[in-house]
Amino acid sequence: MRIVVAAVGRLKRGPESELVERYRKRAAQTGRAIGMRDVEIVEIRESRAQEIQKRTIEESIALANVIPERAAVALLDERGDNLDSASFAGHLQKWRADDRPAAVFVIGGPDGLAPSLRDKAELRLSFGAATWPHQLVRVMLLEQIYRAATILAGHPYHRA
Repeated sequence: MRIVVAAVGRLKRGPESELVERYRKRAAQTGRAIGMRDVEIVEIRESRAQEIQKRTIEESIALANVIPERAAVALLDERGDNLDSASFAGHLQKWRADDRPAAVFVIGGPDGLAPSLRDKAELRLSFGAATWPHQLVRVMLLEQIYRAATILAGHPYHRA
């Protein structure tokens, strides 16, 4: 199963992008032992449309185009479920057991996502009630993907 993080916006060089890459590599290495083929990041350009609704539709279409058929779709959503690491790992384990070709984690732009894309989600994931910059959300998501891989591989996740 492939893991894809599809995000609106480009992450600039700096400490956040270094952390994202560190956790992406760790997740990919640890994930091989448990059937994760790859961990990739797909960045979608922010729409330049003036109207919010048009922006969210354009960005959502671009994001939907990177979601493979039969993939599990998880959205990062402030109103989503606040899962602990073991529960997060459980979702990955279930999707892998269901022989899903990919798990796609979608991070929308500042204006959110179109309802058509939100409706495709099997999981809505939140990192709490606080508002987080998109750069940090990517870091936290990649760290949780890495942590989930360590849990599924039998490593003590609190020491990973």
